[in-house]
Amino acid sequence: MAQKKLGRDSSARKALFRDLVTDLFLYERIETTEAKAKEVRSIAEKLITLAKRGDLHARRQAAAFVRRETLNGEQDAIQKLFSELAQRYADRQGGYTRILKLGPRRGDSAPMVYLELVDRAQ
Repeated sequence: MAQKKLGRDSSARKALFRDLVTDLFLYERIETTEAKAKEVRSIAEKLITLAKRGDLHARRQAAAFVRRETLNGEQDAIQKLFSELAQRYADRQGGYTRILKLGPRRGDSAPMVYLELVDRAQ
């Protein structure tokens, strides 16, 4: 699978994607550039599909990518992915995320977007 380089070497790019996917699962909406959102969307969709399987191997595969960060000291991103999000999207066959355009960023005019999970709590 070819990815955009986003001006980074491979390790920095992987770290960026890990952070963005983890934040997407914790907060269910992130603000980022359009290019980053398009790359992160495919990773997030695959991880949610993995979580829908729900077995131990799927949990370990997801844990190898998603960071162990917690939201308000409660559940971490892996727990939320496998308990909340997998149940929420059990009947949906893909299309778990959406991209909403915001307009250009003030400093460099990069196109900014919201990347959010569909059916999220408002």
